Amino acid sequence: MLKVAILGPESTGKTMLARQLADYFKAPWIPEYAREYVENLTVPYTYDDVCLIAREQIKEEQDADSLASTAKYVFFDTELIITKVWFSYRFGLVPDFLTEQLNSGYFDLYLLCSPDLPWEPDPVREHGTDREFFFNWYKKEIEQTGKPYVIITGAGDQRFQNALNALKTLGKRI
Repeated sequence: MLKVAILGPESTGKTMLARQLADYFKAPWIPEYAREYVENLTVPYTYDDVCLIAREQIKEEQDADSLASTAKYVFFDTELIITKVWFSYRFGLVPDFLTEQLNSGYFDLYLLCSPDLPWEPDPVREHGTDREFFFNWYKKEIEQTGKPYVIITGAGDQRFQNALNALKTLGKRI
């Protein structure tokens, strides 16, 4: 089973792409926990909230191994690199437990969604004008893992086809 993380700045089609790929491969996908958590807050999120989100993401990674024992892939709509960047950007501090998990090398492949789609605001999105900044930061973090990654571009079906082609090509080499 290959564990594939789909990440990128806000409003770059991560959720849609995770669903499409999971449907295509009849594979499980793990939704973004942070979105659900933050949507249900009645006050601004805190450092402790993001720690809770990170711990839940780690739990979902661990649980996914048993969910996908017979699947070729399991897809994750976001992953801890985004959380690490958020900790650094927003709070200037990354908890040790998150760094330790990232160093475990859990993912086999990263699909990094380009900010080439139009920005679509919603109540939990914060940085529509900084997407290129975050894209470059995520790219740097992925490169530090030493794991393969592909930048996914294009709109609509073309974005899905580009991701599908990347998986078919890289999946054979991993």
